[in-house]
Amino acid sequence: MDRRVTVFTHRRVEQTSHCLGQLVAAAEKAGVQLRFDAEETEKHGLTDSDVVATNAEASDDVELAVVLGGDGSILKSLRRYAGTEVPTYAVNFGEVGFLATIDPDDVQAGFARALSGQFEVLKLPAIAITLDDRELYAINDVSVHRKAGERVAQLAYGVAGDTVASVRCDGLVIASPAGSTGYNLANGGPVMAWGVEGYVVSFIAPHSMTARPLVVAPHDVLEVANESRGGTPLDVHVDGRPAGELDCERALKARFVPDMACLAQEPGSSFYRRLREKFGRLSV
Repeated sequence: MDRRVTVFTHRRVEQTSHCLGQLVAAAEKAGVQLRFDAEETEKHGLTDSDVVATNAEASDDVELAVVLGGDGSILKSLRRYAGTEVPTYAVNFGEVGFLATIDPDDVQAGFARALSGQFEVLKLPAIAITLDDRELYAINDVSVHRKAGERVAQLAYGVAGDTVASVRCDGLVIASPAGSTGYNLANGGPVMAWGVEGYVVSFIAPHSMTARPLVVAPHDVLEVANESRGGTPLDVHVDGRPAGELDCERALKARFVPDMACLAQEPGSSFYRRLREKFGRLSV
């Protein structure tokens, strides 16, 4: 088959097995090959067929990535295909599923639309960070926080060589507009509509009455320094996954990267409708 689609699922197989069967049926009807890597193959006990390709590493020569899972699985797909034109079409099997395209009760019609290209593509930015001479990309957020059982951290951040704040806290979060409704929102940070250029930094449990979130301009580079006492390193997570440590007297640099990932949306969908449906009415 000339048409190929990558499939990612979350770890709870019993939740996605029926939906996966519907995807296979839709792919067979549409003349599409579904590609599963070794982990997905073992997880679902798959065998090769005209429609299913097992132990196939995710590659760029596909027209779509279909995800059956929550935001963590969706982010995995978005990061894998960051910098390509491959969109991610996701069925929500998570708690909130803010990034999901459809819910499980719409998969029969949804898969038919997805495999015939009847969706809109939203370009999402990323946060690029430099850590230990590595460049890593987050679609949602980067978090820096103290290790379990260690003392409160002292974190400073600055822009263009000017220190903006130095605060005793449990950590901080650097979030893209897509990630602003996650960890950042829980910190009291602002919700940034999709399409806004820029990113936000907010503190986790600051020991200060004056520490406030900051929206950073898209062309400004943010520097975060670990000024904690005793030389204790801090953990760095990218989209909720461990990425390394930030040692004392070292800085982490973050910058905004536009149009990094492609998210499939149902025609006519909007950020504001999604916000209302997923979080209800926001109140002050």
